[in-house]
Formats: sequence, structure tokens, C-alpha cells
Amino acid sequence: MSQHSATKTLTAILSVATIGAALCLGMGTVRAEEKDKNVTEEQILRALVPEKKPLTRGLSVGPQQQVDPATAAAEGKLVQKVRGRSTRSLSFAEREEIAAVVKDKPKIDLEINFDYNSADISAKSLTSVQALGRALSNAELKGSTFVVAGHTDAAGGEVYNQELSERRAEAIKRYLVDKYGINGTDLVTVGYGKSKLKDPNQPMAESNRRVQVVNMENKTTASK
Repeated sequence: MSQHSATKTLTAILSVATIGAALCLGMGTVRAEEKDKNVTEEQILRALVPEKKPLTRGLSVGPQQQVDPATAAAEGKLVQKVRGRSTRSLSFAEREEIAAVVKDKPKIDLEINFDYNSADISAKSLTSVQALGRALSNAELKGSTFVVAGHTDAAGGEVYNQELSERRAEAIKRYLVDKYGINGTDLVTVGYGKSKLKDPNQPMAESNRRVQVVNMENKTTASK
């Protein structure tokens, strides 16, 4: 083999090796990005466990929010009214009432993907749903009432998205009940369709297609 031919052969081998390495690196990056979308049990616990108030009077750790007794009573009444209800049985007024109450509650947005035009949880999102199941079974959260709210992006009509968000919220509830034995009455499912976009400036963004989980009450002060 001439020196020129050998040089061409070596160049070709190096080119193939470089392309292969680039492809492997790219695949690794995609897997890392998909992994980053999954949340851990610890992250969910940190988001949903109510902030502990100081027990010693006179020691200030910053401004403390005082819970208005009338507000607390109204929230408790709402929780009792919607616990155990099916998603589709909730009226528009009840859905909006829930939305108003959860604004100041411990919450987390989970990017849970579903199969296209379906309420079936996609395989790549099972890790996050399983982490949620473990977190809600944790002693720090077990026994509280949680809102599981489904949201869609702005694609499609209002009626279609409303029904899809309800079915997806119900799918999460069924999984948590069946796989983790969580009491179904402790999970209030509600669908908001495309009415409450997380990123209104980008209505088609993936971040709008989410499931929000909210801790409605501190179990240590709740009466059931």
C-alpha cells in the first residue's frame, strides 16, 4: 500500500471514529436531559411539606403569616366538600374556588408526559410518578389531602382540553391508589384544560403540559 493510500485510509478511520464519538455524546446528552425532567422523592417532599412554624414565642425568624380562623374554616369546608368527588363532577365555580385556595399552599409542578391524545402515562414519566407515590406515602405527608390538577397547553379546543386534563389527573390518581395504596379520598383530582397556562407567553410550550400537586392541609392540624 502506498503512503498516500495509507494516509487516506487512516483519515477515513479517524473520521468514522469522530462521528461515532459525537453520536454517543449526543445520545448521552439526550438521556441526561430526559433524566433531569424527572423529580426525586426528596424534591417532592421539600416542596409539599408545610413550613414548620417556631414553637417558642418571642423568637422571631422573620414575618409569620397569621391564619385567619374564618379562612381556615372555609378552606376546611371546601376540602370536605370535594374529597371523594369524581373529577367531572366538579363545577366551574368549584374548580375556581380550589384554584384560589391552592395559591398559597405547598405545591409542585411535575412534567408528566402522556401518550399522544391519551391519558396513559408515558414510560419516561413513570419515574416521576413513582417518586410522587413514595413521597405521598412518607410519614411527613401521609394522611394529608392533596389536589392533583391536570393542565394542557393551548393546542386544541377548550372542551377537548378540559376533558383531557381531567382524564390525565384521574390517571395519576389511579396509579397512586393502585400502586401505592394511597387513600383515594385524600386525592382531589381537578382539570383546568388550557385555562391556566404556566407560561402564557408561550402557550404551546411543554411547561404548560403539567400536573400540579398541592398539599391542601397540614395533617397535624386537620380533622378528618
